[in-house]
Amino acid sequence: ATEMAVSTGLRRAGLKLEGVQQGPFLAVGEAMEVIPRTLAQNCGVSVIRTVTQLRAKHAAAYEEAEQDGKDIFPKCNWGIDGTTGKLVDMDEFGIWEPFSVKIQTIKTAVESACMILRIDDIVSGSKKKGY
Repeated sequence: ATEMAVSTGLRRAGLKLEGVQQGPFLAVGEAMEVIPRTLAQNCGVSVIRTVTQLRAKHAAAYEEAEQDGKDIFPKCNWGIDGTTGKLVDMDEFGIWEPFSVKIQTIKTAVESACMILRIDDIVSGSKKKGY
């Protein structure tokens, strides 16, 4: 549920931007859907149908929060049951995920990737200069 919530939020934020800034938001949003997609695939259900339904539930939660003027992280607990592949409310299912820990992990991963790209640029530049 957390990965789809993050994916939906990033996609919505990316659509508000233009040009080059839009790309990373949409790419990371798409990458976050890998976990629900893999879970659905491992359950043997229709991956496209299940992920589309899950994405729609999370998008509806964001739209409802915007209409009500609520916070930027709307409460949407829908996820995929790992044994049946059906969409379930994780709150009723008794599964809790540490949202703040996952968000910090994702931030750290993105910062690490940016740092590696910067180091690569520095090394590439030094090779061109002949050092």
